[in-house]
Amino acid sequence: MSISIAVDAMGGDYGPPVTVPAAIAAVQAEPYLSLTLVGQKQILSDALAANGARQNERLTIHHASEVVDMDEPPAQALRKKKNSSMRVAINLVHDGHSQACVSAGNTGALMATARFVLKTLPGISRPAIVSRLPGRRGATYMLDLGANVDCSAELLLQFGVMGSILVEHVQGISAPRVALLNIGVEDIKGNDTIKLAAELFRASNLNYQGFIEGDELYTGAVDVVVCDGFVGNVALKASEGLAQVISESLREEFRRHWWRQLSALFALPALNGLRRRFDHRRYNGATLIGLHGTVIKSHGGADALAFQTAIFEAATEVREQVTENIIAELQSMLSQA
Repeated sequence: MSISIAVDAMGGDYGPPVTVPAAIAAVQAEPYLSLTLVGQKQILSDALAANGARQNERLTIHHASEVVDMDEPPAQALRKKKNSSMRVAINLVHDGHSQACVSAGNTGALMATARFVLKTLPGISRPAIVSRLPGRRGATYMLDLGANVDCSAELLLQFGVMGSILVEHVQGISAPRVALLNIGVEDIKGNDTIKLAAELFRASNLNYQGFIEGDELYTGAVDVVVCDGFVGNVALKASEGLAQVISESLREEFRRHWWRQLSALFALPALNGLRRRFDHRRYNGATLIGLHGTVIKSHGGADALAFQTAIFEAATEVREQVTENIIAELQSMLSQA
């Protein structure tokens, strides 16, 4: 199965120095992939040449004259930059030229533009941002991670349905375990919205496991964690910050004395295994779920390996027809209502 993906090659903190090598590596690794690099043609041509590559039938350039800045207000990007690399890449998905879009650009602008161009799926009020979290026993998918600060109980249920379908088809897990993130596991804990959401989850066809607390996010206790975008984003950023502090602290401690540097040599295999297991670059790529099309948001500061992971995430969701399966499941739910 051939899969075509539009890459916003100008987006992110680094732009072409990251996106172009990642695209080259992706098409070399997977013969079924065809990538369209969207951005300023001369810059992208030079970047390809600098990496010993050039355009071919599986790696092409589509010119877009403008770039959305990382701090640009979403409304301004949507109204005034209609020929930005981000907008053009999403247009390629809308027009059927590409099956997915990958961007490391401004998250707010990407969500606003994707929602405006692609529209939300029938039965979905608002799209959400979902991503994988590494855990002791496999990955856990969490949503929403920042797209919707205030969520109704009904919207949380929609997130649960979409997250469950995503995990079922991408991870091959039958009846994924779904939980609501809360300040306690008891039924009396939480605000009115989360309590009402729990009632809706229990009455649904989801494999609902109840409430889960923040200390279980990385245990693999469930497959899908649902929360509003405010809570989800805070939890994600706090986790990323803690991981960075632990990594830097370990390096500082091993460098403190010569004998600790020596002991680090013996611990190196275990440390490398731990680093690889929880390497955020291998989990990069958040899905803007709930749209008529596949859109993957890469971390803005991603390196080439991380951006390549986001490309592969887009390809997997296209291959497993995640959007089509969400539509089918939602139609089934609506017909039974």
